[in-house]
Amino acid sequence: MTKRLLIIAFLSLTVGSTFAGGLLTNTNQSVHFLRNPARDASTEIDAVYTNPAGLIFLSDGFHLALTNQSVFQTRTITSTFAPFAAYNDGNATKVYKGEASAPIVPSFQFAYKKDRYAISASFAVTGGGGKAVFNHGLPSFEAPISMLPFSLTSKGVNTTSYSVDSYMEGKQFIFGLQLNGSYKFNDALSGALGMRLNIVNNAYVGHLKNIMINPNQPAFGALYNGSSLVSAPKFFTDAATVLSGWSTGATSYVAGLQQIVSGGGGTVLLANGTAAGLNTTQIAQIQGLLGAAGLTPAQIGAINIQTAQGTLAAAAPVFAGKATAMTTSAASTADKQLDCTQTGWGVTPILSLNYHVSGLNLAAKYEFKSALNVQNNTVVDNTGLYADGVNTPHDIPALLTIGGEYQLCEKLKVSGGYHHFFDSDAKMANNKQQYINGGVNEYLFGTEYSINEVLMVSAGGQITRTGAKDAYQSDMSFSLNSYSLGFGGAVKITPDLRLNIAYFFTNYSDWTKASANYNGTTLAGTDVFSRTNKVFGIGVDYKF
Repeated sequence: MTKRLLIIAFLSLTVGSTFAGGLLTNTNQSVHFLRNPARDASTEIDAVYTNPAGLIFLSDGFHLALTNQSVFQTRTITSTFAPFAAYNDGNATKVYKGEASAPIVPSFQFAYKKDRYAISASFAVTGGGGKAVFNHGLPSFEAPISMLPFSLTSKGVNTTSYSVDSYMEGKQFIFGLQLNGSYKFNDALSGALGMRLNIVNNAYVGHLKNIMINPNQPAFGALYNGSSLVSAPKFFTDAATVLSGWSTGATSYVAGLQQIVSGGGGTVLLANGTAAGLNTTQIAQIQGLLGAAGLTPAQIGAINIQTAQGTLAAAAPVFAGKATAMTTSAASTADKQLDCTQTGWGVTPILSLNYHVSGLNLAAKYEFKSALNVQNNTVVDNTGLYADGVNTPHDIPALLTIGGEYQLCEKLKVSGGYHHFFDSDAKMANNKQQYINGGVNEYLFGTEYSINEVLMVSAGGQITRTGAKDAYQSDMSFSLNSYSLGFGGAVKITPDLRLNIAYFFTNYSDWTKASANYNGTTLAGTDVFSRTNKVFGIGVDYKF
């Protein structure tokens, strides 16, 4: 139980990617993506990220794009587990809702084009990008606690209710600074080489405290009569004190009764022990210990001194063992806090090719895997899971993108694309990559229509199919199939300045995970994972 109570955040709340893209990669790094996600063959300024080889088709000079995205997401876990009924008005189903928000997510793309050459740079939140808050923790936090009434009742301490104060907040940011060099080989073919410096900054803050139960065991204290909730650590501590006292008392009386037994008084009824040299106080204490050992009043009334001695000899180590278990439970249910940041960095090499003929533009890009670890910088950790200075695998997977654009007519352009994230080849904490079947696949499509020389509108969508297996999914990190739609427009304020606005939302398919050993409790339970996501974007393009 201790280990489960201490698991406050390890993958976390992996906040993961709060935007479009793979498990750790954001592909929406500009407002252009939001209004038309199929940007993999772009030849505009956003190609700094999506298609560096396509920058060669910019006009000569400097180009700059500035974007801000406001991202709002909810994560909901609907959990059904019978013991939850003890802290949920008799209902075994509980809903845990986390909200992730990032109202300000800036990015920029910059390029300079001259003849057959282009150099470019960008900065964006390339992974993560938000704060997820679960004000009532997660089911994996609560499940072991909910077992306390069940466990105590099975051991003869009738307990029917519990409560807990549980909280989790996780932040994850991967900041990416990218540099590219592009070259035009001939009128049709161009290529680019680039690299991205990824800087990881994660933070986890959480607590698990004020665990309360209502045990009915007055032998451990008058307060423990089952009528109200009491502190679980205090109950277990008091119980350990009483049980330790019983063990000491039983051991003492085993030795003290030996003289009577050796003198031939072993057959005397304990109730008549005064005839063998015991006083009434001693008889009452021995009878109390026998009752604590499980004997009925009738059995205690009929027991002789020698049998009582044997019973106490057997009970003493049992009392001691239970005292040790209670001490362990007191430590397990004590307040836990976590305040930890994680930092790390890695480099992503990038290759890009672009082929252009007539109204058709085709492009491909490959981003190599970024091998990196994150290091714990721990302020406080009562969990024992985040030792200061420990490193954890946090690879960013390789990514292949393929895209195309076709100018159907002067005013109308259509586009499409495909993304594959090689997630199963990227090392994760606890080797979770083994539970990913290849990786995430994305299919993108979009269109743009120029109403006139000033106003353009666009729209598109993305279909995402996760490669995650059932074993990958947990309340701390889950990946869902989804489809996304985005739309928006662009307005030329001046010949060199354009304003972009967009809205993008994602609809996720629920994932139901049933377990015969729910969060290590040995009992059956079910989680249903769901998410919502919406993004608002605004930005400007400027050439000079």
